[in-house]
Amino acid sequence: MKVSDAMTRKVNTIRTDASVLDALHLMLDAKFSGLPVVDSTGTLVGMITEGDFLRRSELDTERKHARWLTFLLSPGRLAREYALSHARKVGEVMTSGVVTIDENAPLADAVALMEERHIKRLPVIANGVLTGILSRSDLLKAYLGAAPRDTAAETSDAELLQRVQAELDRQSWVPHALITLKVSNGVVDIEGIVTDERTREALNVLVENQAGVVRVRDHLTTIEPNSGIVVREAAE
Repeated sequence: MKVSDAMTRKVNTIRTDASVLDALHLMLDAKFSGLPVVDSTGTLVGMITEGDFLRRSELDTERKHARWLTFLLSPGRLAREYALSHARKVGEVMTSGVVTIDENAPLADAVALMEERHIKRLPVIANGVLTGILSRSDLLKAYLGAAPRDTAAETSDAELLQRVQAELDRQSWVPHALITLKVSNGVVDIEGIVTDERTREALNVLVENQAGVVRVRDHLTTIEPNSGIVVREAAE
């Protein structure tokens, strides 16, 4: 899936010369937590978000430093803090140096970028022009559209066992020699030994995601790999 398949194409933007009050009204009315900022030519130059309004003189939340510390901080830093807490124009408050993603990039690249930079939304561009925005809510909508639907088609136990086993065989993390499966009336019993509870959880997820599985019964035993001590007994 590409970024263009999940992004929101109708993007609300705000100009650098707009007032911060205009930005606040737009964000609150439209329930946006952030807005792309453009200059007079429509070029993307920054983002303004809820976080940019946390330190404001009107709220008496601007940064206050002990007098002795002001002698250690650079005048440039103190000046910037003052500007952010008192500015009236969007261009004076916004965060510049915006992280963007191309609309033809794989969606996985966008997610990795959002994780790496700890950001909730990505402006999407094509040939340098803003064409959309990708937010976490867009990813949720994309997931809903891509999530597998349960099917009512009849599947024999033999076919189901073959399908589940094939999926197990494709995963490198599965301790293949230690795991066995049994299927009866769509109920899958997982038996064997794992050395990590995360492997147990993943095995259950893998099996329950297969179409036709009615229920998963976990009979796995977890042992500590170095000592061989049983950490969790198999369920009856």
